[in-house]
Amino acid sequence: MMQKLIGKADVLTEALPYIQQFRDEIVVIKFGGSAMEDTVLIEKAMRDIVLMEAIGMKPVIVHGGGKAITARLKELNIETKFINGLRVTDEKTIDVVDDVLHNYNNKLLVGGIIAAGGAGASISGKKLLRAKKLYSKDAETGAPIDIGFVGEIIAADVRAVKDALNFRAIPVITPLAQDFHGQVYNINADTAACELAKALNARKLVFLSDVPGILEDPKDENSLISTIHTTEVPGLIEEGILSGGMLPKIRGCVEALEKGVSQVHMIDGRLPHSLLLEIFTAHGVGTQILKG
Repeated sequence: MMQKLIGKADVLTEALPYIQQFRDEIVVIKFGGSAMEDTVLIEKAMRDIVLMEAIGMKPVIVHGGGKAITARLKELNIETKFINGLRVTDEKTIDVVDDVLHNYNNKLLVGGIIAAGGAGASISGKKLLRAKKLYSKDAETGAPIDIGFVGEIIAADVRAVKDALNFRAIPVITPLAQDFHGQVYNINADTAACELAKALNARKLVFLSDVPGILEDPKDENSLISTIHTTEVPGLIEEGILSGGMLPKIRGCVEALEKGVSQVHMIDGRLPHSLLLEIFTAHGVGTQILKG
């Protein structure tokens, strides 16, 4: 029993320099993938994030909700269609997206924070982000493709986020935006997280997803690349290691690093306590991306 208690104390002392280093620093966490569908994982992740706030960090959550949105659209007999990884969002779909993100996904995460003894602040991306209509492109001709009410962020006003942080609340933000006429747009949650990390001058940007990190061989989870520098990204794209849906995310990460974010982490949200292991241990458990 005594050795077990000593082991727990050793873990705390190992984390001490990281706790000191990141005290009062903003960490933007993009929460999505399978972790959003598992109530046990949500409970554990929110508890870890509450712990981060309790020891002096300033976590900010940006969440997705793709599977819940797709399920709701199916219930309503509304077709789900994707083009180049982006959900085609017509008038009916944007209403469903808005409803599910705010009244299901966001409430679920805020509830998890409250259950863990923290203070969660629900903040709509519509209050923070301004957007213009985004067009996809035909892969062969480059011609624009209309994908409906999908937006490209053109500005971010993060005063409401900073106000919540000043009151020691954990902001939980939906990936939606409005244009200057009040039209609501669906925003890729990875993109929203990158833009908010830049606007907040976050110390870290963390993506919790369904894979351990960036894999040299997508079929082999043991081929994890632990560290990538931004100068290596073009070569990894050329080799096909970074491809498909990863490209917009990685480009957003590179831009965030260029604009002042110190580190980006990609970790497996299915692994219990992966967030704490990545931030508060020497070796981490995912892929870190650094400028240079």
